[in-house]
Amino acid sequence: MADSKKPVIGSITWRDLTVKNAEAVRDFYSKVVGWKSSPVDMGGYNDFNMNLSGSGETVAGICHARGPNAKLPPQWLIYITVADVDESAKRCVELGGKIIDGPRMMGEYRFCAIQDPAGAVAALMSRK
Repeated sequence: MADSKKPVIGSITWRDLTVKNAEAVRDFYSKVVGWKSSPVDMGGYNDFNMNLSGSGETVAGICHARGPNAKLPPQWLIYITVADVDESAKRCVELGGKIIDGPRMMGEYRFCAIQDPAGAVAALMSRK
């Protein structure tokens, strides 16, 4: 997460894409939309922050489908801030959704990828 201000509950606070070949997809988006990239060391390989070319502001991530990200689908994933990831994950299942990954820690955040009853996928996150 590039944004250090406190996220608002219910807001979309991050977005990323997890794929088998992050370098190729990084290059694709760099050429198509003009993003610049900066590497994020993942211990043996790099994922990438994607930055606006003029300001350098980080606007998204492109990640390898490895390690903790191996279960994530290859699609743009929005991250929605919730008060308590574990409670929201429980409610997701109670209301007919599915858990794709987690809940688990992701850096300093609690994280869970869910699928809603219509089939759409999103990530939930909260500070722990």
